Amino acid sequence: MLEKMREIIAEQLNVDEAEISEVTSFKEDLGADSLDLFELVMALEENYEVEIPAEDLTELTTVGKVMDYLKAKGVE
Repeated sequence: MLEKMREIIAEQLNVDEAEISEVTSFKEDLGADSLDLFELVMALEENYEVEIPAEDLTELTTVGKVMDYLKAKGVE
């Protein structure tokens, strides 16, 4: 899952895949703003065919937290 996440995040946030790990913070490490995060969530929803409610977004601060969230939703 991490490889696919790296691809999506790198494409959406225009960063190098090598910068992305499970502990990478979207705001602090990758400099993402709220619009970047909104677009990233849309891409994740499309790729993984899940819906991520707005109220859940505040918890999804790192790549690892997003992966845990998706796994809890049944995504492999």
